[in-house]
Amino acid sequence: MPEENSNVGEVTLSRYEQIVAELRDVVEQQTRGQFTIGDRALEVEPMRPRGGPVSENAWSVEASLDMLAGDIGLSLSTVKTARWTASRWPADRRRPGVSFTVHRVLASIDGEADRFAEIGKLPVGKKRWTVDDAKRRVGFQVETPVSRQEKVTAIHSLAQEAEVAAAVTTDFLKRPQVAAKVSRNDKVRVVEEFTRDEHVATTAATSLLRRPDVAFKAMSDDTARFQVNHAQNERSRQAHDHFERTDPVAPAVRSIDRTVEFLDLVTACHAFVAAAGRAVPGLRDRTLSEDESAIVHRGVAKVRATLDWIETAVDTGKVDMDDELAAMLRGE
Repeated sequence: MPEENSNVGEVTLSRYEQIVAELRDVVEQQTRGQFTIGDRALEVEPMRPRGGPVSENAWSVEASLDMLAGDIGLSLSTVKTARWTASRWPADRRRPGVSFTVHRVLASIDGEADRFAEIGKLPVGKKRWTVDDAKRRVGFQVETPVSRQEKVTAIHSLAQEAEVAAAVTTDFLKRPQVAAKVSRNDKVRVVEEFTRDEHVATTAATSLLRRPDVAFKAMSDDTARFQVNHAQNERSRQAHDHFERTDPVAPAVRSIDRTVEFLDLVTACHAFVAAAGRAVPGLRDRTLSEDESAIVHRGVAKVRATLDWIETAVDTGKVDMDDELAAMLRGE
């Protein structure tokens, strides 16, 4: 409570209390007026049981209430709301000092006994009902959210449009303190949702697999490893088809006795050159870490030793590899 000499807005506390007292009288008058409108609308068109018979010669409820609303200068929705609220609160059950709006919100409680009892139970720590307190009691969305769940509900309500929800999600996930509180499983689900687009998924997967620790853990999954091997075989097949269609020496190769081993070897060389041509330019202006550089150098050493082995096999027909090369290719 403000101190006696403090202000509320531009008025003193004593003047503010005078305004509150005056406006409570006004609200009480408005409440009586709204209930009067509802009672008279009920007189014109009493509430009917759902599914009950309706006289063919009688005015429809909608038409009668629309006429009444027009004759008193109010909207049809205002008259219909007042009628329904009055039907839920008989005159002897209406609470003085409680606004018509609070009565309307609590009117959604189905059972009469529960509804009549509920309005007598003031919110904890409160001397009067507020509209938000009534909405909390019946589970409606409040205008001024206080609890965490109320704030979450308000955000969901404002972000019903897909574009708004996407923008809000993106902004939230950019905040480290927010991302840190998202559980591991939820983060996985978010990534899965964001990578439904094939192009986005490809870009994300490529970037992640460039990280040695991620690649190692990913290849520990049998399904992931199978899919990578399958993709590599498919890449080799596509490289072979591409070689057949585009390489200048392809006609000469086709005129040679095409053993499976020869074609596989030529395709492997072609695929390696093509893959290196795509990957190496991506290193421009990028400095690899010591671990990354070491991995690449080991790979290059394997490639160089393998190329020497290929040349020896082509020139001499000897395909046996020495122990050092065998150990290197095994990663030892």
